[in-house]
Amino acid sequence: MPDQGRGLRHVEHVMGTVFSFDIRDPRTPAIQRALREAVRRLHHVDATYSTYRPDSAVSRLARGELTPDRCSPEVREVLALCDDAVRVTDGWFSPLAGGTLDPSGLVKGWAVEHASRILYEAGARNTCVNGGGDLQLSGEPSPGAPWRIGIADPLRPGALSTVVTGRDFAVATSGTAERGAHILDPHHGTTAAGPASLTLTGPRLTMTDAYATAAYAMGARAQDWLENLDGYEGFALTADGGTWRTSGFPGTAPPAADQS
Repeated sequence: MPDQGRGLRHVEHVMGTVFSFDIRDPRTPAIQRALREAVRRLHHVDATYSTYRPDSAVSRLARGELTPDRCSPEVREVLALCDDAVRVTDGWFSPLAGGTLDPSGLVKGWAVEHASRILYEAGARNTCVNGGGDLQLSGEPSPGAPWRIGIADPLRPGALSTVVTGRDFAVATSGTAERGAHILDPHHGTTAAGPASLTLTGPRLTMTDAYATAAYAMGARAQDWLENLDGYEGFALTADGGTWRTSGFPGTAPPAADQS
């Protein structure tokens, strides 16, 4: 990494997806060290919480080889956050939706948020950390300008369904475009019949990501639930091409060129 200049970008393949870092602050040694630490932490999260690694803490918990009281404080924190999400969503978020422990609906957002915090504490105040399309944004990309995040339209490849703008916020999208029908209805154990895509904004990505998963699983109930969820806003693209949004959603229609 160079030692001078403004801005720093990095892409890392980890946790089965792509993480990208867009840092708009000057490249100081402290920020460069923080970026390396943030990347190291992502690999640590993957090793600890992956359901595909038989030696991960989550896999050992699922097999009963490890109990929560014997886990690290970090793992207990994640399990407690999952419990909070279950409570707030009335069970529409569940780390046990598939019948076995899988907190990945919360962990990816939690990992992105932690990576963003590492950068912030090192002096990077204008950053975008993107984990597989879920983002934690700090500050602004350039003086006086908000971040502008295009949300892909899964019904029209190459087009956008909306553009979200703001500063110091998180964006999470749930749907079937990238991974197919992978979200379960935890109350019935069946594949969730959610919209084509559902995007949430909130202050921090951990819960924004978890609530996006829950809202998708809710289907038609989601709009009313989100309208009453303090600090969070939502936008959905329905399977027939219609849309709905909560009253405070910070999004606008995409430019005409993006709709072609």
